[in-house]
Amino acid sequence: MLIGVLSDTHDRLPMIDAAIACFRREGVAVLIHPGDFVAPFALKRVLTFGGPVYATFGNNDGERRGLREVHPTLADGPLFIELDGTAILVHHYLDWCKADWVARARIIVTGHTHEPVARTEDGRLFVNPGECCGWVTERCTVAVLDTAGPSARIIELEAV
Repeated sequence: MLIGVLSDTHDRLPMIDAAIACFRREGVAVLIHPGDFVAPFALKRVLTFGGPVYATFGNNDGERRGLREVHPTLADGPLFIELDGTAILVHHYLDWCKADWVARARIIVTGHTHEPVARTEDGRLFVNPGECCGWVTERCTVAVLDTAGPSARIIELEAV
């Protein structure tokens, strides 16, 4: 199963649109967003993907009530999901993940640092798509995660 991962969108609507277009081209079935939408209108744009969206709050999500009204299953973290028989832990920041949470998952999806990561360690895949917004690093990146393997590719989007 292919999963689109975007994080730290920070209200940059054109890059959210670019990410969704990329994910549609890649044929992803599900989206994961580990936080920092910032405002409800950004989350609404992510939800235009049309398929399942699993998401957690980040440290810059100030309008938490409004965000939860838009997407009632938005989690504080950690969020544990199983997709295609694979246990996935989703949280905004890796350093906030307890060791026993990580031990329960085959894939760990985080954000926060704005730096893309796709690495395997101790049989677990760690994925941070970097920042979709491009505000901090001037790189707009997302990831496509494949539960077969598992593996992940970081994709750089053209900034608009």
